[in-house]
Amino acid sequence: MNKLTSAVKVLVVDDQPLIVEELCEFLEGSGYRCVPCGSSRQALQRFTDDAEIGLVLCDLHMPDMDGIELVQAMQKVAGKQRAFEAIMLTGRADKQDVIKALRAGISDYYQKPINLDELLEGLQRQEAALEERQKELQLGHLNQKLQYLSESINDLYQDLDKVRRSPGAGVADDSDLAGEDAGPLEIPSIFNQLSPRQLDVARLVGKGQTNYQIACELGITENTVKLYVSQVLRLTHMHNRTQLALALSPSNSAMRQRVTAH
Repeated sequence: MNKLTSAVKVLVVDDQPLIVEELCEFLEGSGYRCVPCGSSRQALQRFTDDAEIGLVLCDLHMPDMDGIELVQAMQKVAGKQRAFEAIMLTGRADKQDVIKALRAGISDYYQKPINLDELLEGLQRQEAALEERQKELQLGHLNQKLQYLSESINDLYQDLDKVRRSPGAGVADDSDLAGEDAGPLEIPSIFNQLSPRQLDVARLVGKGQTNYQIACELGITENTVKLYVSQVLRLTHMHNRTQLALALSPSNSAMRQRVTAH
């Protein structure tokens, strides 16, 4: 089979060139792209330079850095931003070496002379495990971006609130000045049917706070916040949080009148 079936590159490391050549020939014929290396130092550099390397086959006993030390060095390079899986190859099945390797994060090991079919099956298992780890990393990155976005939106609402409260915010509009002189802004009558806790949640939504922030401020869970928000939207006949926030915004009198007259 010469057609490539995997987008993941395999780093093959052994200080014996014939072993590296044999393994690469077999794996490339099985659908993998291989990066051959004859030393730990060379392997570490290749791993650092090529982010497509996700699987590592390395000999345990090598000069300079052994296989365990090499994988630990790769882990430092990868940090929390990159995932890879490592398989150890050894000519001596020393129990302590195997235990040490597994504790260091090496996923599997095979004793030389290597059964290539078994190795291929093991590599395929590790490729599947790698895909799951990469999905978790991507999900973590996405959650982080969403958190940043949420914080940015909250900052924006706070900045808008500061502008509205500033002394010159309504100078250009006499009706706004009249509204300010009239005292605190009244909540539209449609909100009178809400319970005190539902009203608390609605006010915080109006300030642009996230479910997490509302939960922290009110001392309840995020799921409970979601339930309250759904109840508020249903009782006020609003479609989404944005419409709810606009209805409670001091600068949106037109929206407030439409909501009150609903």
